[in-house]
Amino acid sequence: MRRLLRSAAVLVTAAATIAVGAAPAHADRFRDDQWFLGYLDLTKAHAISQGAGVTVAVIDSGVEAHHPDLDGNVLTGIDVVTGGGGNGWGDLDGHGTGMAGLIAAHGHGSGDGVLGIAPKAKIFPIRMANAAGMGNGDAIVKGINEAVSRKIKIISISVSAFSAVPDDLINAVARAREAGTLVFAASGNAPEDFVVTAPARYPGAVAVGAVDRAGNHMGSSVSGPELVLSAPGADITSASKINKSAGTQYRRGSGTSPATAIAAGVAALVWSKYPNLTADQVLERLTRTAVDKGPKGQDRDYGFGVVDPVAALTAPDALPSAEPTDRSVATVSASELPDTSDGGGLRLGLIALVLGVIIVGGGVAVVVARRVHR
Repeated sequence: MRRLLRSAAVLVTAAATIAVGAAPAHADRFRDDQWFLGYLDLTKAHAISQGAGVTVAVIDSGVEAHHPDLDGNVLTGIDVVTGGGGNGWGDLDGHGTGMAGLIAAHGHGSGDGVLGIAPKAKIFPIRMANAAGMGNGDAIVKGINEAVSRKIKIISISVSAFSAVPDDLINAVARAREAGTLVFAASGNAPEDFVVTAPARYPGAVAVGAVDRAGNHMGSSVSGPELVLSAPGADITSASKINKSAGTQYRRGSGTSPATAIAAGVAALVWSKYPNLTADQVLERLTRTAVDKGPKGQDRDYGFGVVDPVAALTAPDALPSAEPTDRSVATVSASELPDTSDGGGLRLGLIALVLGVIIVGGGVAVVVARRVHR
C-alpha cells in the first residue's frame, strides 16, 4: 500500500474543537458556520423530508460513530483494508466523518453542533484507511461491491483512484448503477487534478462539482463533460475525528469532496419521500430541478446545475422536458478510454493524466487511492 495523500493540514482550511460533554463558548458556532443550510433552504426541505429510511454508504477514511452529532446514525459498517476494527468505525484523519456529517449529522443539544442534509438517514461506513494510509484502487472497488451487495441505494465517494488497469473500477460503477444504486463521486480539484477523476469520470457515476457561497463555479473545481451536478463546496463546516485530548472536533474545508456528500444527502431526501422511485428517476429529479447555471442544459462547469432540495422534493411527478440525463452504464475497457498522456515523467514512471496511471519499473502497475477533494 502506498500513501499518496496530501496532509490533513492541507485538506482542512480551518479547524475548531470543543471538549466532549462541555458547552461550546457560543452555542451555535458550528451550526452558524454552515452557510449552505440557508443557501439550500434546508429548513423548508426538512419540513418535507429528512432522509428517514435511507442508508448512504460512505467510502472514505472511516466514521466516528459516536461523534455527538452523528451518534445513532452510523450503522455497523466494514473495513476494506486491514488494520481497523472491521466495522468502519473510527477515523484517524477526520475526512470520512466530515463527509458523513454533511449527509446525516443531527447536531446535539438545542441546536448545537452541525446538521447534515438528511439528518434521519443512516450512514454505512466503508473504511479504506488505517494508520499506514489509504487503501488502493481495489479498496474502492471492494467498497462499491460491498455496498451494492447490501442493496444500499446511495454511495458517496470523496476519494479518487489512480489505476493502470481501471476496468475493475469501471465495472464496479456500472454494476452499481445496473443494480439501482447511485454512485456520487467528486470531480476533483485543480491544480492537483487536470480532468475529472476516477471513479467520477466513469459511465454510471454521478460526477459532482463545487460552487462557492454565491452559487458560482469554484475555480478549483475540475470541469469536464462528465459533470452531472454541482453543490456547495466552499468553506464547508462539518464533523471531524474525535481526539482524546482535544475532544470532539469539527472541520472546515473547501473542494468537491463536501459538494459530493451534500449532493448524496439531497438524493437521500428525495428517496425518502419517494421510496418507490428507481435510481434513474431520483437522478432525473435532481438534474431536472437543479438550478441551471452557465450554458443551458448540461455544461462542463456545473453539469445540469446546482442541487435544489426543495424543488427536487416538490416538483410534480410529470417533470417538464429537459436535456436528456441518460448516464450510460455500458462497460468500457481501458483501451477504449482516450489517452491524453503528456509523456512527462515522475519518479515512479509515466503518468497518464486522464486515467491517473502510474507505471513502475518492469511494467508493474501500482494502484492507489488518494483523497484529493478536501
